[in-house]
Amino acid sequence: MTAPEPDGIVWHTSSYSGTNGACVEVGWHPSSDGNGAAADRVLVRDSKDRTAPALTFSTTTWRAFLVTLNPLTTSANV
Repeated sequence: MTAPEPDGIVWHTSSYSGTNGACVEVGWHPSSDGNGAAADRVLVRDSKDRTAPALTFSTTTWRAFLVTLNPLTTSANV
């Protein structure tokens, strides 16, 4: 995890990513719900081009995506 940027977004890089920077980062406003998940949106960006626009997803869509990746995960614990 990195320090918050000026806009307050905290970006997290996957622990599975290597040192080559070929991965995506997930961002949220830490003050949104106190649990590290955004109350209203999740941002995703390319770690190789951090100045490019980020993709924005609702938390409902993001949870559905995570559950699809891991069917043992429920939307309640994402």
